[in-house]
Amino acid sequence: MVFKSEPDQLLDASGLNCPLPLLKAKQALSKMEIGQVLKVTATDAGSVRDFKAYTDQSDHALLESFTDQDTFVYLIRRG
Repeated sequence: MVFKSEPDQLLDASGLNCPLPLLKAKQALSKMEIGQVLKVTATDAGSVRDFKAYTDQSDHALLESFTDQDTFVYLIRRG
């Protein structure tokens, strides 16, 4: 699924090491309404594994995940 519209909230976790990008995302998602979309940018390569595992085990949906140069981008819909 390709996400076409603007996310409801942005989280810049650049420069943070595992597990901080995921912890910050969890905090942001907990304050959002169901169906809203969070866009996370991170520079920690370990976040690829972390975000996939987290969304697989939660009611949130990983809509999109891609790499832009040295930055990892995630679009997560609040479940």
